[in-house]
Amino acid sequence: MYTYVKALHIIFIVTWFSGMFYIVRLFIYNTEANDKPEAERTVLQQQFGIMIKRLWFGITWPSAVLTLIFGPWMWYQYAQMQPELPMWLAIKLGFVVGLYAYFFTLHRIYKQQMAGIFKYSSGKLRVWNEVATIFLVAIVMLAVVKQGMSLLWGLGGLICFVILLMSAIKIYKRLRKA
Repeated sequence: MYTYVKALHIIFIVTWFSGMFYIVRLFIYNTEANDKPEAERTVLQQQFGIMIKRLWFGITWPSAVLTLIFGPWMWYQYAQMQPELPMWLAIKLGFVVGLYAYFFTLHRIYKQQMAGIFKYSSGKLRVWNEVATIFLVAIVMLAVVKQGMSLLWGLGGLICFVILLMSAIKIYKRLRKA
């Protein structure tokens, strides 16, 4: 039973992340539509609004809920096999809590954009879109490498990854302006 629950957990993690990655892209496009002439802006924002709502409530939210159901269920079954909570799992759960906090910030942005409030520039949203990537890398590395990863090397690797990612964003921004 454990492997079936684990498989379902992974499936819903994948669909949840897919939704989080794509929703921010839609937020960016919706924000950038504000710079278009009135007629074009109205059409674009109506279409983006439909797409955002369907993605958010049709895929992303259900996937987040199902991930939250299958994750603790898998953890319960794992605890039956190994009662001690390994350090890697405790750290991973900390990142998962951070991921849900990120998810709820996306929900706040969703509500703002649906109300016609655009607090964040497309540039800031592009950076915000990469936060999910950072969580993905940290969580997958902890889940796969487990005890084989040194805490110091893992943290150092994550910091280097974040630096590379932010550098890539700056380079991309310069290329877009050129």
